[in-house]
Amino acid sequence: MKTNNHLVIMAGGVGSRFWPMSTAERPKQFIDVLGVGRTLLQLTVDRFGSLIDKEHIWVVTNQKYVNLVHQQLPEVPIGNILCEPCRRNTAPCIAYVSWRIKAQDPKANIVVTPSDHIVINVQEFQRVISSCMSFTYDSDAIVTLGMKPTRPETGYGYIQADLSATSLRNKSIYRVDSFREKPDLDTAKQYIQKNNYFWNAGIFIWNVSTIVNAFRIYQPKMTKIFDSLQHTLGTDMEQTAINERFPMCENISVDYAIMEKAEEIFVCPADFGWSDLGTWGALQEQSKHDLNGNACIGSNISVFETRNCIIHATQEKKVVVQGLDGYVVAENDDTLLICKLSEEQRIKQFSGEN
Repeated sequence: MKTNNHLVIMAGGVGSRFWPMSTAERPKQFIDVLGVGRTLLQLTVDRFGSLIDKEHIWVVTNQKYVNLVHQQLPEVPIGNILCEPCRRNTAPCIAYVSWRIKAQDPKANIVVTPSDHIVINVQEFQRVISSCMSFTYDSDAIVTLGMKPTRPETGYGYIQADLSATSLRNKSIYRVDSFREKPDLDTAKQYIQKNNYFWNAGIFIWNVSTIVNAFRIYQPKMTKIFDSLQHTLGTDMEQTAINERFPMCENISVDYAIMEKAEEIFVCPADFGWSDLGTWGALQEQSKHDLNGNACIGSNISVFETRNCIIHATQEKKVVVQGLDGYVVAENDDTLLICKLSEEQRIKQFSGEN
């Protein structure tokens, strides 16, 4: 079955959440955020190593990041790096790569993942993904991963599962009752008091026929666009045709386009130490701490009388921090950021990044 397993990595994000370390020219998926010598994109590929052959790894990215992807993932065939001419959210991205894969492997079984998340327990992650791929291989099911919540998080969407309705073929996979938007704090507190609400990680598993058929049913206009491109896929004409037709797609997420409409939708609850690393605070939470709650990423950092800080300095400079509580300290090239963690939503304003 591994011969039909494919991995799709969505790597087109242009955000600069970890400024000054990341910028619009080099977003966080292309940065060694954790200080481990591997970027988030590379770590994403690493954790699928035993599940997916290299020639079945696909990366969909923005045209200005194609060279970065190729530099960081030289093992991925250059023809498997697909270039979006413009941003149109996740549904057109997934439609494009699904039509492309189907042209090459009509029996493909696909897992779709963002490029900029982290997973702590890779062994458990691989077990869950393998189980889900076995489930979708010869069925018309769509599976999404639901992360067991650890706090009343308002930055994630939630999946409400029907825990009374397991799949007959896999007792760890349940039918989805509903998808819930990012909640306010009171609603999030209500969710985590129940045992059937999970964070929506944006990781999907399906076979290629299932997802293409779902587009045919629920997104006929988008289907028409990619059907018209079918004869160009995998040829020298592909990029020119995509550049012309892709911008005609509606700007819509796969959640709205497919997931909230389809009937055979399942969720696999999972707990393998996941984070989408949306903030410096999230990175602090996922990193190792000293006894005072400080997360230091870098080889030459000293802290004194300092608590609850995230300090990221990996460029071999000596960094000494004294007397701070609840700050982010980050340096990159000729830029130094010192900001309250509680005010980090203003970093984009401070940075001047568009």
